[in-house]
Amino acid sequence: MKQFKTNIMCNSCISKVTPVLNKTVGEGKWSVDLKDPKRVLTIGDEADEKSVVESLKEVGYKAEALS
Repeated sequence: MKQFKTNIMCNSCISKVTPVLNKTVGEGKWSVDLKDPKRVLTIGDEADEKSVVESLKEVGYKAEALS
């Protein structure tokens, strides 16, 4: 699994990123932990990190890979 620190803060934000992440990563293959202060986005290993970062950027969100 790959994880990213994001600025996805609430359920409204989730609604905005859902179509983009479903297209980029696949429906049901990602999640955002809104309880974590880093708002961690978790995706499967098969997804391309650069594509995820770029697709979120297009809809106004940031993602930074966690090591």
